[in-house]
Amino acid sequence: MEEKPHIQIPRVKLGSQGLEVSRLGFGCGGLSGMYNAPLSHEDGCLILKEVYSRGITFFDTSDLYGDHHDNEFMIGKALKQIPREKIQLATKFGIKRLEGLQFTVKGTPEYVRQCCEASLKRLGVDYIDLYYQHRVDVSVPIEDTMGELKKLVQEGKIKYVGLSEASVDTIRRAHAVHPITAVEMEFSLWSREIEEDVLPVCRELGIGTVAYSPLGRGFFAGKAVVESLPNESTLAMHPRFSGENIEKNKVIYARLSDLASKHACTPPQLALAWLLHQGEDVIPIPGTALRLP
Repeated sequence: MEEKPHIQIPRVKLGSQGLEVSRLGFGCGGLSGMYNAPLSHEDGCLILKEVYSRGITFFDTSDLYGDHHDNEFMIGKALKQIPREKIQLATKFGIKRLEGLQFTVKGTPEYVRQCCEASLKRLGVDYIDLYYQHRVDVSVPIEDTMGELKKLVQEGKIKYVGLSEASVDTIRRAHAVHPITAVEMEFSLWSREIEEDVLPVCRELGIGTVAYSPLGRGFFAGKAVVESLPNESTLAMHPRFSGENIEKNKVIYARLSDLASKHACTPPQLALAWLLHQGEDVIPIPGTALRLP
């Protein structure tokens, strides 16, 4: 008997190219230690199965997350326990890990194909629903990168193309080569820069917006405000979570918490509700590394 989600979350179109996703997605990076200690594959799979049971079917990962592409391997294991055809799977390429915390950005056609083939193998799937360029390589014309992505679509290895942290000019040029389905950008109550230019252009071109870090990397859940940062967290290096900003954050969080209380909800619920009310073309992808109650 086919396993089905216990809760039905509405499905919406992401962009105008035909992709449908759950109204809320799940950011998988935290399962492999983006901001905390990484989970075992067993624990990560348990969380992903629970997420699916709650009606979330849009999973977001990257070949960057976790040491040695660990997150994609974890997702691949989870997809053997969840109906693959029910999941909208997004992954990314383009940020190449060097030594330690050193990275470079690469977007050559050869690298695009190499990364896609490797992700397919790690994930254990025949196709990727949404394939993003994680960061734009300014040394390679976006037309060249998109040309190879277009070939991968034609070959059936990916279904839809996305960009992450791209400028308005890049979005327009890329979209002229092959339709962009979604642009992934940081967007939350305290990161609203995309309202000025990127969001209007996406709406003009029929491109969906995927909001990463919709809870401010845990700020709206109280990180570094009502609870300390985990020892393993890289957030201590983030300007918003260090120095005098910690005290400023406490003031912001107190105001948000008071407002949430007036609406009989929690600060994270309020932050997500605000994003969900920005339009059905905005899909938040919060994550967690905790077992859900």
